[in-house]
Amino acid sequence: MNKLPSNHNTETIVVRVTGHVQGVGFRASAVRQAHLFGVKGWIRSNEDGSVEALLQGDHEQVDRMLSWLHAGPPAARVNEVTHEQSLQERHYDRFEQV
Repeated sequence: MNKLPSNHNTETIVVRVTGHVQGVGFRASAVRQAHLFGVKGWIRSNEDGSVEALLQGDHEQVDRMLSWLHAGPPAARVNEVTHEQSLQERHYDRFEQV
């Protein structure tokens, strides 16, 4: 993890996905998709059954990943995806499951 330069074009959002999203390979699939899209950050399960992710990349990369999260892998049933902008000084080097 490095510090973002002051003139960066990087967008960072925090996402919460609810529905049947745990125990269906959601996080592992999200890691694969993030690598394909070039998105950095992390994804984790929450105790309430939701999944939370931090997505970092250029606008197009983040938008593509956010669109994928609305469907998830075939076994998932996504009910709702909420997101908000996150002010970050950190630059993530990869996307990983935490």
